[in-house]
Amino acid sequence: MAAMDLVHWSDRPVLRRPLFVIAFEGWNDAGDAATLALDYLAQQWNATPCATIDPEEFYDFTVTRPVVRRTSAVDREIEWPHVELLAAEVPGSGHDMLLLRGVEPQLRWRTFCEAVVSIVSTMGAELVVVLGSMLADVPHTRPVRVSGTTTDVDLARRVGLATPTYEGPTGIVGVLLDALRRAGLPAASFWAAVPHYVHQMPSPKAALALVERSAVLLGAPFDPRALRVAADEYERQVSERVADDEDAAAYVAQLEDAEDYETGVGEDDVARSGETESAGRLRLATADELAADVERFLRDHRREE
Repeated sequence: MAAMDLVHWSDRPVLRRPLFVIAFEGWNDAGDAATLALDYLAQQWNATPCATIDPEEFYDFTVTRPVVRRTSAVDREIEWPHVELLAAEVPGSGHDMLLLRGVEPQLRWRTFCEAVVSIVSTMGAELVVVLGSMLADVPHTRPVRVSGTTTDVDLARRVGLATPTYEGPTGIVGVLLDALRRAGLPAASFWAAVPHYVHQMPSPKAALALVERSAVLLGAPFDPRALRVAADEYERQVSERVADDEDAAAYVAQLEDAEDYETGVGEDDVARSGETESAGRLRLATADELAADVERFLRDHRREE
């Protein structure tokens, strides 16, 4: 079966120069930050479902189990794990958006990535941004570290991203980015660092950092207020828990000292664990400057095609 045959369309939207945002639950989604960020953007842009990727080929249902839900007093239905594609028209932006969200598949990753690449190509998406989050030795009280990488040397040069140097085990994000690179499709990834000592809590603070960074690169407007409120509440709750444990409070204080020292000496590229090791941060620039840089890159890329 061809990869595109695994994509089931409920609607084939016509979009203006679409950009594509992707996030997966699971190994690449510490603190649920990546999927929280994507869901927030989908809500902000009023995105609506337009397709799914057939789950039968890609999930071990003994690991990611379907769920039975009641639809009435006597009827029930099976809800299968799936990957959903959404589309959004974005007023105030020169681009519309596609968003892809789902659980990281367990099976046939190469075929799965072929299906995603086929969507990117079919819809004429000009840039793909993949979101991820990882556990790290960082304090919850400081600004969230977000690292950005791309395998496209020209894109890296224009917007200040780094080219990845990580070696080691990878998740679906790493495999998908490689598939996009081999297909000649521009792509970047952003990773937020989540404090490992509160890994069980969803992190709207890390999600906010991903939303802010990716929305700037995409040149798309959004209202951050609701997510900022959730981020402040998250920090307050974690601080209360830490304050009740003397050892935890001492440990967080050590992390704060280390973070403050690193920030003070300006070591922006200190090695990080996981997929973002040695990944760079976006250079300091205004949102308008970055948006203009990205637009020039996309224009030049279309000419080369």
